[in-house]
Amino acid sequence: MENETLFHFTMFENMGNSRYIFFSFGLVVYCLILVFNMTIIFVIILESALHEPMYILISCLSINALYGTAGLFPRLLTDLISYSHTISRHGCHVQAFIIYTYASYEFTILMLMAYDRYVAISKPLQYHIIITPKNLALMIVMAWICPVLSIGSGFILTARLKLCGHDLTKLYCSNWVIVRLSCTDTSLNNIFGFVVLITTVFIPLCFILFSYVKILIICQRNSSEFRRKAYHTCLPHMITFVNYSITILCEITFSRYEDGVFPVAVAVILSLEFLVIPPLLNPLIYGLKFPDIRRKIEHILKMAK
Repeated sequence: MENETLFHFTMFENMGNSRYIFFSFGLVVYCLILVFNMTIIFVIILESALHEPMYILISCLSINALYGTAGLFPRLLTDLISYSHTISRHGCHVQAFIIYTYASYEFTILMLMAYDRYVAISKPLQYHIIITPKNLALMIVMAWICPVLSIGSGFILTARLKLCGHDLTKLYCSNWVIVRLSCTDTSLNNIFGFVVLITTVFIPLCFILFSYVKILIICQRNSSEFRRKAYHTCLPHMITFVNYSITILCEITFSRYEDGVFPVAVAVILSLEFLVIPPLLNPLIYGLKFPDIRRKIEHILKMAK
């Protein structure tokens, strides 16, 4: 099968008129994701008081949400209302790359947020010396570059495979599904995929857990007032982290099962959770939990009336 060959999304078959219901629901969800995340970004950009590391990292989460959902929803909505559910191999690789890097970026950004809170709580007097604008910019750049290099190398290995199938059993392109279509040895891809999983998921995950455990230990050694303030700033990040960890775990687990193990409805929910729930809920969590963001949003809404 050559690179020009088209892949076929099989999950869109036999939807009938229900496709229009799913399209309407998907369009509403995507519009909400755009509005919520763009609001967070614009509020942080416009309000100079929010030009602090913690808020800049929150805006990075919203930028990543827009990036990841742009790789899913336009294509998904088009497939729902069209009768041709095909995509070129090159286009499939591009979509999968966007979705995979989005998933990795989410963890690396959450890792930076955990480190930022750890420094703020454990070394408050040295915080602005350690988390300087230059250091923050460098950390953000590294958080974006490392997943690109790691995941990009995996897709180079996938691109060399000779494929003997064209049916994709998901609503979007996935590297693992493409590899399973190969009729050649994929041992190298499987080994490298495991390495990518460790570097882009498990290492950031361990660092985040380590940071929050250290924060909890520090809080237990201090006064109740100190604990209250620390929990107030850390709780939204921890909710975001737990929420995303659960959704990405569902996706990783689901992708390793053979087709047909789960009912179609369950398969769709498990495969889309990490691309829908965090981008939709994160702006609400930060908009409601952080008074500075909430006040600015309320001010903008009052001016718009």
